[in-house]
Amino acid sequence: MEMLYAGSFLNLVKEGNWEFCERKNSTPAVMIFACTAEREILLVEEFRPPIGKRCICFPAGLSGDEAPEAHADAARRELWEETGYRAEFVRYLFTGPSSPGLTSETLHFYLAEGLSREHAGGGVEGENITVHRVPEAEISNWLAAKMAEGIAVDPRVYTGLYFLSVN
Repeated sequence: MEMLYAGSFLNLVKEGNWEFCERKNSTPAVMIFACTAEREILLVEEFRPPIGKRCICFPAGLSGDEAPEAHADAARRELWEETGYRAEFVRYLFTGPSSPGLTSETLHFYLAEGLSREHAGGGVEGENITVHRVPEAEISNWLAAKMAEGIAVDPRVYTGLYFLSVN
């Protein structure tokens, strides 16, 4: 593998004719699907520089980027930081590549259960995250309206909606 560029958090590498990013220290990410007892889907909205616009997704983030932690603990932490909700239980669902044509990063998916709200959410300093609690019955129309406004919707939102609907 040929190193094309070494950044602070990512490397750009080339293997054969394929160029892709790899996270330094092989840090995986987590995403947590969450729905309140009142059947409100918890989503977050945040500006994403690579696409130049705000994006709706489930709470997510890096696992072990500041200190070693289990992926389930990272999922709990991200849910709490971004939405203000604490999960009594998190259930592992599966692991998969986040974008197999672009990066070596893997994503561990969890389902949050037994939610209780502890604070307003919004992420850590500088993240500027907006928390959305959307009634499950209105989610399709709500997402369509957000896209019509020019806000991106992470396709993994639909994966989360599937898992929330069957659990």
